[in-house]
Amino acid sequence: MQHLRDLKIDSNTALFLDRDGVINKRLPGDYVKSWEAFHFLPGVPEAFRIFHRYFLRIIIVTNQQGIGKGLMTETALQNIHHNMQDVIMQNGGRVDRIYHCPDLASTPGSCRKPSPAMALQAQRDFPEIVLPNAIMAGDTESDIAFARNSSMMAVLVSPQTFELKNKGMQPDIVVKDLLYFALKIQEAN
Repeated sequence: MQHLRDLKIDSNTALFLDRDGVINKRLPGDYVKSWEAFHFLPGVPEAFRIFHRYFLRIIIVTNQQGIGKGLMTETALQNIHHNMQDVIMQNGGRVDRIYHCPDLASTPGSCRKPSPAMALQAQRDFPEIVLPNAIMAGDTESDIAFARNSSMMAVLVSPQTFELKNKGMQPDIVVKDLLYFALKIQEAN
């Protein structure tokens, strides 16, 4: 496992982030279906302000099978993301693009993480992204597998350390939250 103090970010590093459980509070057993149900985790807008200074691109990749289940619409999701980006920008941060996969987990050939499909789409949209030089920060084993499948460094964002089931999918770094990660990047760079 790598130490955060050694994590050097160069001008070509892209940051990929999961949404639920990393940027906003996860709703166990449910989906964030409206802006009213979206609540930033503590320190997240400030973290984005710091990330803005260090990363070439900031990309959010999120599985949203609530759409595939008919529990929410694409329009509702776009409203959530629009408002989320507004708050981030008002706090001095930025998000270059948000990719979401509405597929059900059971859909064959799905774009859902851990498939690298959303990372590959980001690379097509932003050719300057070099995936082996990128970082993925997420809170689930699927996020770590997405990082590995996309040749990125894997950061597990978790307020409590838990053991991942697949020993081959261990993260490179574990942090307690996004603000802590941002502050450590700032310190190291």
